[in-house]
Amino acid sequence: MATATTDGAYTFDNGSPDAVPQMQALESFLDPITMRRLARPVLRLGARCWEVGAGGGSMARRIARAVGEDGHVLATDIDPTHLVAEGNLHVRQHDVRTEPPPGNAFDLIHARLVLLHLPDRRRVLRTLAGALAPGGWLVVEEFDCTAPLRVLTAPSDDAAKLFAQVMDTMMGVLQEHGADLGWAQDVHTEMALAGLTDLDTITHSQSWVGGSTGTSLYDTNSRQLEPDLLAAGLSPNQLHAFRRLVRDPGFAVMSYHFVSTRGRLPG
Repeated sequence: MATATTDGAYTFDNGSPDAVPQMQALESFLDPITMRRLARPVLRLGARCWEVGAGGGSMARRIARAVGEDGHVLATDIDPTHLVAEGNLHVRQHDVRTEPPPGNAFDLIHARLVLLHLPDRRRVLRTLAGALAPGGWLVVEEFDCTAPLRVLTAPSDDAAKLFAQVMDTMMGVLQEHGADLGWAQDVHTEMALAGLTDLDTITHSQSWVGGSTGTSLYDTNSRQLEPDLLAAGLSPNQLHAFRRLVRDPGFAVMSYHFVSTRGRLPG
């Protein structure tokens, strides 16, 4: 998933060498959670679905299988490099910030880790809600990055402090690029303001041990943001030590809080 900055560039670029492991780590952690959120009555056979910011396409493929041959899934991304059309799964390059919805009357629209990076996220959410069919569902899922990540075990106090310092710097970089670290807390309210009903929100967090798929996200994120992190005052040695730390099995940390909100257009 490419993420927009205030100047129109992208914080996390799908063309980066670290994009594939980043997307795979996110898919491994999040896909099972998302699929539980899309279970009936949200997702049904024959549904027309739009996967926004589809990234590596794992959720688009899962949804395509769930809706069956009579269903239709459109996967869009600003950079669809990693998306492959097959069967009832269709792919289109699309910028949700500037282009109108690629259709309307969708039974399901799903956007994961997309809107928090968009400065005009509230307008985009209303646009997505407006593209639903009567009775259709909008599911928006984001990381809540407002709370410091709790280190559970670390080789030393200095290592725990280094992790906190690098993560604080990383969050500052994301904010400078237009991300709203607390947007996940606002989605429920914004869906209500957009006229959606049957709203509900869940939050998921779990422990990640060093060397796991989860902590690999910190490694790949630090590599993608390295120029900004160095410009913000971190040293190359600090980044190298940080990457060694998140691969250390003696290190463990709580994951980001993943917030999933869904709502239905009356009908």
